[in-house]
Amino acid sequence: MKKILTTGLIAGCILFAISYGGLYLGIRFFPRLFVEYNNPLFNSDGSRDILFYMHAFIISLALSWFWDRFKVLFKGSFIMRGVEFGLVYSIIALLPVMWISFSSLDITLVMVLSWFLYGLAQAIIAGLVFAKVNP
Repeated sequence: MKKILTTGLIAGCILFAISYGGLYLGIRFFPRLFVEYNNPLFNSDGSRDILFYMHAFIISLALSWFWDRFKVLFKGSFIMRGVEFGLVYSIIALLPVMWISFSSLDITLVMVLSWFLYGLAQAIIAGLVFAKVNP
């Protein structure tokens, strides 16, 4: 359990930093995409903002448990294992969530694709951390 928590927190810190930097770069280089967030669907009173910032740690801890449970199934170098881990997670979990989000919410395909790519990148980065720290 200690290994799961440790690797989850390490990956969480890395994902938090990358997510924050990615958000800054995304707004700077793709401003038209972020204009779409001026939608009442995404307006918040600020009382739950901490939940948004905790996301990197929640996903990392969940993925750390998933990694610990199924790491024996991923073969090859740590890079191959991390990438395969990210792809498996993305196909099993992200794709269905993105499908239901797009089909039920008033959001654009570009927005959903950006979420999918963001989640895929998070999973691959976390997988690389797990493969290196908890082989």
